Amino acid sequence: MTGTFAKTAVVYFSATGTTERMAKGAAEAMGVDIFEIVPVHKYTDADLNWHDKKSLSTIECNDPKCRPEIANKIDISAYDTVVLCYPIWWAYAPKIVYTFVESQNWNGKKLVTLCTSGGSGLGRSGSDLAKYAKGVSFKGGRDFTGRSGADVKKYVDGLLK
Repeated sequence: MTGTFAKTAVVYFSATGTTERMAKGAAEAMGVDIFEIVPVHKYTDADLNWHDKKSLSTIECNDPKCRPEIANKIDISAYDTVVLCYPIWWAYAPKIVYTFVESQNWNGKKLVTLCTSGGSGLGRSGSDLAKYAKGVSFKGGRDFTGRSGADVKKYVDGLLK
């Protein structure tokens, strides 16, 4: 592939399917490879209940050192740009996304972060993740809840030019 999206990959984590739909639409519109971050522990509805202070996602979000284990190996070494997609949990990316970011060699790569959100938006989640992606060039990020793959393509194209 040539052009803006040569050597670009979409990597996503989705617990309910919302982010998965956005990521797949984005990858299809850009014509790039896509990889899913698969947790060892699949999140149940009870795990995701943000009203429950004892739910797994609440516990993880309140523990800065928490890094849930990933079941699959994702190798981004062949890509120059990674579009990282994730839901927003309590104004941050889920901790499993940090697990992924910390497991990769980001030297010389570009990072774009896209999220889905029930209302809080991207916030500082993208720039926060970029701090853990040592050597990366963080290009920016945005909330794409309910937006089309074509919208994502146009946004990412503008960031990478």
